Amino acid sequence: MKRALVGDIGGTNARFALWENNRMHSVQVFATADYTSPEQAIGAYLLAQGLVRGDLGAVCLAVAGPVNGDAFRFTNNHWRLSREAFCKTLHIEQLLLINDFTAMALGMTRLQPHECLGVCPGQAEARRPAVVIGPGTGLGVGTLLGLDDGRWMALPGEGGHVDLPVGDAREAQIRQQIANETGHVSAETVLSGGGLLRLYQAICALDGQAPVLQSPAAITDAALAGDALALAVIEQFCRFLGRVAGNNVLTLGGRGGVYIVGGIVPRFAELFLRSGFAESFAAKGCMSGYFKGIPVWLVTAEFSGLLGAGVALQQS
Repeated sequence: MKRALVGDIGGTNARFALWENNRMHSVQVFATADYTSPEQAIGAYLLAQGLVRGDLGAVCLAVAGPVNGDAFRFTNNHWRLSREAFCKTLHIEQLLLINDFTAMALGMTRLQPHECLGVCPGQAEARRPAVVIGPGTGLGVGTLLGLDDGRWMALPGEGGHVDLPVGDAREAQIRQQIANETGHVSAETVLSGGGLLRLYQAICALDGQAPVLQSPAAITDAALAGDALALAVIEQFCRFLGRVAGNNVLTLGGRGGVYIVGGIVPRFAELFLRSGFAESFAAKGCMSGYFKGIPVWLVTAEFSGLLGAGVALQQS
C-alpha cells in the first residue's frame, strides 16, 4: 500500500506529514504566503522528503472553511483548490478534504496527558459531545462525539462566526467600539490574532490612551512583562473566550469537556489559567449550575490537526 500524506492548512501555515501504519512522521511547516497553491507547497514537501508525484496513494487535507463540492476556497489565505485538478496534478488516487476543526477535534483522540493543562476540574461524560475551540488566524470551533463502535465523529461547523456575546456594560462598550470600525462583530472579530490587536485598540480608545503596540505578539509580550494595559486586554480576551465556549457547551450539551486549542492562548498559558475565563465560562444565569463538573483543558500539543487528519483518513 502506498504511503499517505496528511495536511493541516490554516491561514498562515500549512503543515504536512506522512501517514503510515496509522502513525504520523516527517512533519514540515510551510508558510502559505510563499506558495501559489496547495499543490505547489505539497510538491516542495515531496521534494524535501525525496518523493515524487505518484508516490502517494491518498491525501487528507484539513482546511479552514466549509467543504462542499469540487471547488474549495480557503477562508484565511489566497489558496484555491479543485479536487479533480489536485488529484490529476499530484497523481493522487484519493483526496479527503475535511474542515480544519473537524481534524482538530479528531486530533483530541490522540492527545497525551503531558500535552494539556487543566483549566476547570471535572470528569468528561462518555458519549456526550466535547467542544473544541481555538483562536488562531481565525476562530475555529468543532464538536467531538464518541460512537458506540469505538469510532469518533467530528461535527464540522462555523461556530467562530457567531455573534460576539457580552456579559456586562463594559463589554457592551467594547463591542460597540469595534462595531464602529468593522460593522458586524463576530466572535472571530475579537478571538483571533487580528482580533487581539482590534481588542487592544478598542480598549485604548475607550480609556483615552494612544495605542503604541502594533501586533498581537507585541501585546502578548507586553502582558507577560507586566504592562497593565496589555494585561487588561489579555484578561478581556480570556473572558470573551469563556463566554463563547460556554455558549457552545449549552448549545451542544457539551458535557464531554472543552478543549482550548490554537496557537494564541498557549503563548500566555499562565495568564490564561489565572484569568476570568472560568468565571465567564459558567456565568449563564439560571443555567450556571450546568457547568459544574465539566472539565476544560488547554491543549499545548503542536500538531493535533495533522493527527486528526490521519485519524479521519484511517476511519475512511
